[in-house]
Amino acid sequence: MPPITPIIIIAAIALILLIILLHYIPFGTWIRAMASGVHVSIRSLIGMRIRHISPTRLIDPLIKANKAGLNLSITQLETHYLAGGNVDHVINALIAAQRANISMAFEKACAIDLAGRDVFQAVQMSVTPKVIETPVVAAIAKDGIELRAKARVTVRTNIERLVGGAGEETIIARVGEGIVTTVGSAETHKEVLENPDLISRTVLSKGLDAGTAYEILSIDIADVDVGRNIGAQLQMDQAEADRRIAQAKAEERRAMAVAHEQEMKAAVQEMRAKVVEAEADVPRAMAEALRSGKLGVLDYYQMKNTIADTEMREAIAKSGTSSTTKGPDEKPHA
Repeated sequence: MPPITPIIIIAAIALILLIILLHYIPFGTWIRAMASGVHVSIRSLIGMRIRHISPTRLIDPLIKANKAGLNLSITQLETHYLAGGNVDHVINALIAAQRANISMAFEKACAIDLAGRDVFQAVQMSVTPKVIETPVVAAIAKDGIELRAKARVTVRTNIERLVGGAGEETIIARVGEGIVTTVGSAETHKEVLENPDLISRTVLSKGLDAGTAYEILSIDIADVDVGRNIGAQLQMDQAEADRRIAQAKAEERRAMAVAHEQEMKAAVQEMRAKVVEAEADVPRAMAEALRSGKLGVLDYYQMKNTIADTEMREAIAKSGTSSTTKGPDEKPHA
């Protein structure tokens, strides 16, 4: 095996150093920036490599901003990139704002981007308003008729209130609240059906876009439908509740009457038991009277004859009464 000459070793070391140098010094990006009129030092590019930043992510937006006439530096873009922002979106938003004659500073665009909002879309909405369609909102007029309304809200972005301002959900909720208030204050549902713009005027006068990131341009009622007769339904429910209450009270009175009847039957049974007990004591009393001589045998037979005579008279009286109640052609049985 031939020995390795010092020239080959030096060439290998030089090649390795060249690869390392090309990795940390992006000559291609530097040449592209210089050709575009953007002056970036080699030291800045090396510093980006050391901080694990791809120079292309910053040089390309900087070239775009320079061509659009924006006076920005590589330090500003690098600061926003290290903060977690989207440099390309910010530059696109600044260019769009400049073309639309909208005043927007770089710091403001960075703040909007870091707040989690799409700054480029916000600028587009400032130029071209957006239409937000609310869901169907149900409201009840004073006459008890339900109305179902749907509105279309035209809004545009308010750049000054985009950071910290409420979003579309707040706009939809406030418009729904305004619809419910307007319909609820109407004497009859016919007033709202005859003048749907009454809802729009009332809602717009409330300043619903206060504290939001949008500016309401118009509110248009897209559709109004008549729903249920809530008033009649409530009256029916109240009547049904009254009927159930009356039925419950009637059941209570019936139960009390049944209980009273049971008590009366128990009292009658008790009285009969006492009568039977008293009748059972009569033979014993008579036997005792006969044994003690207080009642003679003749007196006993005379009492029995009297009882038999009384029973016979009662039987004759009953048979005579039944014969008098028959018709003229009927004859009493022998």
